[in-house]
Amino acid sequence: MPEPLSSFWNLPIDQVLDRLKSRVQGLSRQEAQQRLSEYGANSLKQTRSSNPLVLLLNQFKSPIILILMAAAILSGFLGDVIDTVIILTIVLISGLLGFWQERGATDAVAKLLALVQVKATVLRDGQSQEIPNEDVVPGDIVVLTAGDSIPGDCLVLASKDLSVNEAALTGETYPADKLSGTLPVETGLSQRTNTLYMGTNVISGTATAIVV
Repeated sequence: MPEPLSSFWNLPIDQVLDRLKSRVQGLSRQEAQQRLSEYGANSLKQTRSSNPLVLLLNQFKSPIILILMAAAILSGFLGDVIDTVIILTIVLISGLLGFWQERGATDAVAKLLALVQVKATVLRDGQSQEIPNEDVVPGDIVVLTAGDSIPGDCLVLASKDLSVNEAALTGETYPADKLSGTLPVETGLSQRTNTLYMGTNVISGTATAIVV
């Protein structure tokens, strides 16, 4: 089992390869499959529930809806049945419309993600092959070129004129140059020139890197 790495940017490449039980030629297909079974898919967990009941209940949590519900309760307490019915009808219609819109948006995003599958190029048994990003595992050697999305946090093994867009991560608008090497353990995130981060994009150049 590969050892978990924390400050991998501070470690020599051969030590990272050894701890991840990998090699520059990449994992074997059998090793990759075992790690995929052990670690699961390489994807971010969905934090928001798409359960229909949860989506429906969430529609009644907004301040305006809560105020209307309080007004309905007060009207009912005062014996004003007509106002109570009108307010509750407005609340119900508003909640159903919100539920319908959010459920439609959720379904649309799910269908879009199913159609657009991002892939990564990795070395398996010494040969280059494309696989879905979800199948990338720790210890995989990835091959990167301009336009590629980084499939996971990586340590650069070798590079040529590599620059990466990290704006979404660091807020910096200009590309970050990347190259292999070791850095002090206290190096800040935006200064880790040997490190690639999941979800960032290659602007130019080429590289091989190991997924940590």
